[in-house]
Amino acid sequence: MRVSTGRQAESDLSIPDQRRQMTDFCAARGWEVAAEFVDAGLSGTDDNRPQLQRLLDIATAGGAPFDAVIVHSFSRFARDHFALEYHVRRLRKHGIRLVSITQDLGDDPMSVMVRQVFALFDEYQSKENAKHVLRAMQENARQGFWNGAAAPYGYAIVAAGQRGAKTKKKLAIDPVEAEIVRLIFRLFIEGDGTSGPMGVKAVATWLNEHGHRTRRGARWGIGPLHKLITSTVYKGEYRFNQKAWKTKEDKPADEQVVVPVDPIIDPATFDRLQKMLKARNPKVTPPRTVTGPILLTGLATCASCGGGMTLRTGKSGRYRYYACATCAQKGKSACKGRAIPMDRLDNIVTERLAADLLTPSRVHTLLEALLERQAARNSDHAERVAALRTKLLEAEGRLSRLYQAIETGIADPADPTLKDRIETLRTARDIAQATLDRALTEMRPEARITQEKIQAFTETMRANICDGPVSFRRAYLRAMIDNVEVDDAEIRIHGRKSVLERLVMGSGATAAGVPSFVRKWRTRRDSNS
Repeated sequence: MRVSTGRQAESDLSIPDQRRQMTDFCAARGWEVAAEFVDAGLSGTDDNRPQLQRLLDIATAGGAPFDAVIVHSFSRFARDHFALEYHVRRLRKHGIRLVSITQDLGDDPMSVMVRQVFALFDEYQSKENAKHVLRAMQENARQGFWNGAAAPYGYAIVAAGQRGAKTKKKLAIDPVEAEIVRLIFRLFIEGDGTSGPMGVKAVATWLNEHGHRTRRGARWGIGPLHKLITSTVYKGEYRFNQKAWKTKEDKPADEQVVVPVDPIIDPATFDRLQKMLKARNPKVTPPRTVTGPILLTGLATCASCGGGMTLRTGKSGRYRYYACATCAQKGKSACKGRAIPMDRLDNIVTERLAADLLTPSRVHTLLEALLERQAARNSDHAERVAALRTKLLEAEGRLSRLYQAIETGIADPADPTLKDRIETLRTARDIAQATLDRALTEMRPEARITQEKIQAFTETMRANICDGPVSFRRAYLRAMIDNVEVDDAEIRIHGRKSVLERLVMGSGATAAGVPSFVRKWRTRRDSNS
């Protein structure tokens, strides 16, 4: 017995009707029912169904446990003509027939052909139904409505209107979970205030150590966390019909429907994190960029072709230069090339950064727009705090009503279900309170850029980029600038104000950046040798 959807299984009508008809069919022929197999809510287009596989295992294990497999119709057994014929022949080898009570056929060639025709029509009908259902769901998505399934973390499903007997639903931001999503993105991009940007494993560890759990109460893992930070729903674009359900491969862009939703993360911030993730990929960043002995490896580029500047030596290593790699590898037809003594370029970059950028007045000037935005963020924080307070009051109200029901004798305190409900509400209240406290902390003056932080940042960074081991200095340079463009007449140093803001908030105390490649890993341990 089988039904295709969970809704059919929950209604509990089709399965009992199939059982009744098949039981009567067997009784009329004097057949004894040896066992029942039920797959509820599973499609017949796939034979990877637990009860079907159990039936086949028993039938083909030897000893002829039964003589026939009875189904209401062949489509209940399979809606794939190849799978149906394969399993029919497999059963026949063990002396077992497949019998349909509504399509009663024999074993002669004509009956076999008719059964195959039935199977082809069942498969065609299944595909046609799927096509029409998908078309209706795509149109529902185009109108901005939710098609079911669990809401992404950070969102809740709310009623958006009534269309006849159906209630249309949409995604709405869940205030508590949304704060956790913002925290996760902040950890990836900025760190926790004592470190630079974190990687996926580091963020998962941080969340678990600080008591944060998923919606189901599980610990955060690398897979779910990576899926969360790469989902476009958080920048306001939910993609419906993105993957094929069988192969899990992405469908063509013209078959996907982009459903606009309220964003939790600013689109620019979301896109910035995707670029960071791509840059950290070991397949993108070569080992020498992180572990090499050269200060500007991975930062210095040729202004003509955009290619990297790599180390070249002369006079048996007495002289060292940064030279255009494109010219060196492909010749002057690819790029005219240029070279500059390594010490000279290193000194120019570090001295210019120390003298022209890493001064309190210059940093303050660069961050003026960001300082103005701090004031503008007050209104956004106020709205978030108000939503969190509402969520907290709702949780406290539900818990209070439950306690009142116990006090008045309406509810039995010994009921185990009641105890579970109380624990669930307590957890929801505690999470809402912790999230509210964190949001209020962000609004405190010490969580903002101040003149004192700018002063501390400039002093620390000047010392760190000018003195110490090359690997140490390089880590700080990579944290602060994007690249050094070498031209014939000038050298251009590029960086981003948003990165500068993050570094100022951390006072430059720790070199930011996640190593995208290391030579030796310590198996099942948390740090590198």
